[in-house]
Amino acid sequence: MPRPTVAQLTYGSATVICSALAMLLLSQASSVPGVAVITFAALGLGLLVAMTVPLPKPAPEPAEALTTTVVPVPAAVSVPSSRSSFEERVPVQRTVLATDSTAPQHTPLPVREPAGP
Repeated sequence: MPRPTVAQLTYGSATVICSALAMLLLSQASSVPGVAVITFAALGLGLLVAMTVPLPKPAPEPAEALTTTVVPVPAAVSVPSSRSSFEERVPVQRTVLATDSTAPQHTPLPVREPAGP
């Protein structure tokens, strides 16, 4: 059974106190059995309110988990011996050490802005 949330405890306690006071004032009960009946009725009402407070909804699953499909791998496919089948490939940022000589070289043009007033 899950633990009650703060909202459930707060609403249940407030309901017990307010309903007990209201029933005692309205009924003007002064006998011990009358006060006991009102007390148990207030506790039952507070328990009912605490259990009907909506619980927080669980976090939604990511969209990726819902759209992934499992594709069976044919038995004829072999795994290279240099890598384990359980090893995960992690992308690494690569830096360029030399510029590509086949790429066109652009020289920046001077910026011409109008002079102020």
